[in-house]
Amino acid sequence: MTASPSLREVIGLDDRLPRLADATLVMIDFQNTYRTGVMALDGAGPALAAGARLLAAARAAGTPVVHIVNDGGEGTPYDIRAEIGAISTEVAPADGEPVVVKQFPDAFHDTVLEKTLRGLGAGKDLVLAGFMTHMCVTFTAQGAFKLGYRPTVVAEATATRSLNAPDGTVLPATTLHTAALTTIGDLFGTVIPTVEDLTAR
Repeated sequence: MTASPSLREVIGLDDRLPRLADATLVMIDFQNTYRTGVMALDGAGPALAAGARLLAAARAAGTPVVHIVNDGGEGTPYDIRAEIGAISTEVAPADGEPVVVKQFPDAFHDTVLEKTLRGLGAGKDLVLAGFMTHMCVTFTAQGAFKLGYRPTVVAEATATRSLNAPDGTVLPATTLHTAALTTIGDLFGTVIPTVEDLTAR
C-alpha cells in the first residue's frame, strides 16, 4: 500500500520543526480526570511523565508556558474545583504561568487563550501536549492552524482511550491515538515522536 501525500505537502506548507526556546508550550488538560475512574486513559502515566519532561525543558529554555483546563462543572470528572479535575501535580503551573479555562475541545473557542498568547509575546510556533489525543489535542491544533499558528504536537506526551466504533467493534486506544496524530500531521501541524526529538534541536 502506498501512502498519499499529506495535504501539507500538496499545499506546500512549511514542515520545519520549531526550536523549543522560540515557541510557546501549551499544556492541554493534564488533569487528574484522565488518571482514574471513568475517563482513565490508556498510557496516561507515560504521557504525563513525558509532559513533565517537556515542561521542565521548556522552563529551562525560557519558553513561555500556558496551561489549559477543561471545566465540566461541579460533580463531574472535569470539576476543576475538586481534586479530580485539578492539574496533575507533576505538571502543575509554576508562579506566573497562566491557566486558561475552557469548555470545548478547541482551547481557542470562547476562551482567553489567544489574548493570553498575545500577552506573552508568543510567535507563531506553538508546542502542544496533553489529553486527549483524538479530542482536545486535535481540535486545539485545528484551532491554532485556523488562526495562523504553527502547532507541533509531541506524540509521546499525549494519550487517549479505547472507544466503541460505529460497527460495534472496540477501537483500541493505540489505533485512535495514531489516527488522531495522523490527522493532525495531514494538515493542522507537525507531529514529533518524543520530547527529546524536540529538545535535541
